[in-house]
Amino acid sequence: MHNKQIKEIKHLELFAGIGGFRLALELLGEDFGIDMNCIGFSEIDNYATQSYKANFDTDNDIEIGDIVSFTENKKNIKNLQDFSLLTGGFPCQAFSMMGLQKGFKDLRGNVFFKIIDILKEKQPKMILLENVRNLISHNKGETFQTIIKLIKDTGYNVYSDVFNTNNFGLAQTRNRVFIFAFREDLDLPQGFDFTQELVKNSFDKIKTKTSLQLQKNVLDVLEKNVDEKYYISEILKPTILSNGTKNFSSKSEINPIIAKPLTATMVKMHRACQDNYFSDDFIHCEDPIKYKEKVFTMNQLLKKKIRKITPLEALNFQGFPKSYCENAQKAGISNHQLYKQAGNAVSVNTVYAILYYLLIEKDVLGVKS
Repeated sequence: MHNKQIKEIKHLELFAGIGGFRLALELLGEDFGIDMNCIGFSEIDNYATQSYKANFDTDNDIEIGDIVSFTENKKNIKNLQDFSLLTGGFPCQAFSMMGLQKGFKDLRGNVFFKIIDILKEKQPKMILLENVRNLISHNKGETFQTIIKLIKDTGYNVYSDVFNTNNFGLAQTRNRVFIFAFREDLDLPQGFDFTQELVKNSFDKIKTKTSLQLQKNVLDVLEKNVDEKYYISEILKPTILSNGTKNFSSKSEINPIIAKPLTATMVKMHRACQDNYFSDDFIHCEDPIKYKEKVFTMNQLLKKKIRKITPLEALNFQGFPKSYCENAQKAGISNHQLYKQAGNAVSVNTVYAILYYLLIEKDVLGVKS
């Protein structure tokens, strides 16, 4: 969009996964002429790290690895290069609807305190964190309030809201809470606020001029022809299509026009109430809205060719380009791991939209001054 380089932003990516925050920053930097320099990243999963390194130039990065081990030695934190932006999708298993919801009693929940250790020492100007929506209501809201208080007590003004990926040009329903914090000794624009509505309005003005993938519905993502291995066997089909049992009953539906939230466990083939399944006739239809008006009996559905999404499609639904999947596969990452990585990833478009609003429209880090 702009060739002239304006300014450098140094960035530390914690709980990096496969680098959704970094990719969003790099695309934003390319589009608006800002040099986005990632000084380091933390990730405990070796396969995610392989995918990350297959897609980003990490030669000059500090590879933190296990953040718990790294932060035990305070010198490690002190020796980090100064940076102005810290991002992270901190582990959500301790807070998610599908987890045991132990919160801070769970070790994975406790790693949040490692973010605080880094903030206390390095005091970056700005923080952007992501987690599952359920974090807000976990333990009657006490967990979320504790997180907000911990960040505030470290010297930051804190804002948060829930953002749905589908509002930012991706054909997936995915609600996540984003926490934005800005150092309290610095000034934000007068009347500043941080809401999904404000970010969406800002993004809508520029989205067609960006380097992002933009999807109206799942047909923009689904490939017409895929390997037979992605199709459900006749034996599994009744289970996938069933509504469940007395103890766990939920309406199973295939062919969603907007994909259901991707899960890290989608490779395990859950029922169609939880994961995304599509029939060949839907994939090849021209008008998904019209197609959805048709009603099929269970017997009719059982006769259809139905498949799960591919790893490439899963990553696409999160805003990662085709090249990302190809690079990871060349590095030897299995489909099993790619599904897990896509399910755990942050949605690239959502992060891009938030960062555009903060860094370009509101210019909170002064890149335009």
